[in-house]
Amino acid sequence: MFCPKCGTLNKDGVNFCMSCGYSFKDAKLELQIQQLQEEIATLKTQNKNQQEQNTALTEQCNSQSVKIKQLQEEVDILKAKNKNQGERIEQFSINDIEEVQQLLNNTRFEIHELQAAKAETENDLKSLSNRCENEEKRLKTATDKLFQVRDLYNSIEYAVKRFPIDCEPSRLNAEEERLLDLLAPSVTLKLHQMEIKELNRAFRSNARQTETLIELYNPRFRTKANQALYNLMVLALRSELQNILHDLKYREMEDAITKVKELTEKCLCIASDGDQSVTPVLKQFVGEIEYLFINAVKIEYNYYVQKERIKQEQIALREQMRQEAEERKALELERERIESEEQKFNSEIQRIKDQLTSAAEEETQKLNARILELQAMLSDIAVKKETVVALQNGKAGNVYIISNLGSFGDGVFKIGMTRRLDPQERVDELGSASVPFKFDVHSFIFSEDAVSLEKRLHEALNNKRVNKVNMRKEFFYTTIDDLENLVAEIDETAEFSRTMLAEEYRQSQFIKRGMNYEVL
Repeated sequence: MFCPKCGTLNKDGVNFCMSCGYSFKDAKLELQIQQLQEEIATLKTQNKNQQEQNTALTEQCNSQSVKIKQLQEEVDILKAKNKNQGERIEQFSINDIEEVQQLLNNTRFEIHELQAAKAETENDLKSLSNRCENEEKRLKTATDKLFQVRDLYNSIEYAVKRFPIDCEPSRLNAEEERLLDLLAPSVTLKLHQMEIKELNRAFRSNARQTETLIELYNPRFRTKANQALYNLMVLALRSELQNILHDLKYREMEDAITKVKELTEKCLCIASDGDQSVTPVLKQFVGEIEYLFINAVKIEYNYYVQKERIKQEQIALREQMRQEAEERKALELERERIESEEQKFNSEIQRIKDQLTSAAEEETQKLNARILELQAMLSDIAVKKETVVALQNGKAGNVYIISNLGSFGDGVFKIGMTRRLDPQERVDELGSASVPFKFDVHSFIFSEDAVSLEKRLHEALNNKRVNKVNMRKEFFYTTIDDLENLVAEIDETAEFSRTMLAEEYRQSQFIKRGMNYEVL
């Protein structure tokens, strides 16, 4: 066998060069790492191709969104036309009202057709979204495979860095394989990762890598004493890992990882007091298994993270139900008040119509003008009534974008939703007692489906969440420019204020500086 470093011919079966001392084991390890890197590069290429396909599908979705926006603009034009025709009613006499009503009916029919076309386009957009989701699932599968290969590579790299090998022992002949069950703990504790399918799958994958690692190193201990030492060390490591995972709690992941490192170092120290010739092999084994044990801790800890997220979501749901109950009660009172006013106007119109039957020609024109005036007021009341009914249905509402420079600093914004008739009431309520300063409003966006609009904004900024566990904390790290562009994409007619007034905060700072000056 020729040495790849100095070219010296060595006898077959040796593990290092007799001339320069180069370890053939290191050459094989470098070859394995090179193969893993090539496989990672291939998976990255597949990942990139999947991302390009997702980008193409996203562009198709955006194209459909533009079509929907154009249809909505046409609907708004027709609604404006409808409104103008309604204003012209005042210029007609009662004899022309039927003709104007016919024009209004035709306009409503055109609006209905455009809405049907809009619904069809939304269905196409939904189909494209489903295709996009399928491609994202394929991308996730490829990414998971990439992560598995990366974990294998990282475990080897982690072991080499944490426990460097000073010398390479001679290669041992393979012995009869021992049953891995003998190396398993006698008592298996129930872990929380078993309750979640994805975590259980990840934990079992990590356990299989651990079993493979144990099986790989088992033949490298030739004597009975070293075999016994290795088996006892594996049994102790796995038993102690179970205890660490069983005692794991929320916010204690770093402590658990520290315990894993202390455990491996303690076992390595005890085992190294025996046969010194196997110390380098033990170092490499302990380094690789420590990496896999830390992975097991992270997987188990994900259960507590998800449990905390569910807990916070339930709290948010109860809070939302309470707010919705209060809003429904307020809307019901408003609807009753509007219906009372509507009844008064209808009674007045009927009274004037009764007077027309016996009125003289001179009074008829005045009475007709009064009827038209009351009907215009009644139309305004009808619009308010429709708004209240839409809010009562649980979909319509206002999405608000607010900031609080004094409480949270620059670059932190809250995005929420309210169904109240006056959304400013909700903003004032948020700034009443929970924070030291009032919130500044940057935008109110009215939507017929405010819940979906709020969800869309949250998804667009999901990676910028301040609190990534408690989803009811609707605060995001972003900039005023990004928010303005995002609002413009959703609704071009929505107003947006770039100014952070923060009046109370700035006045407080001014007073503080003044007090400091007096003290000096």
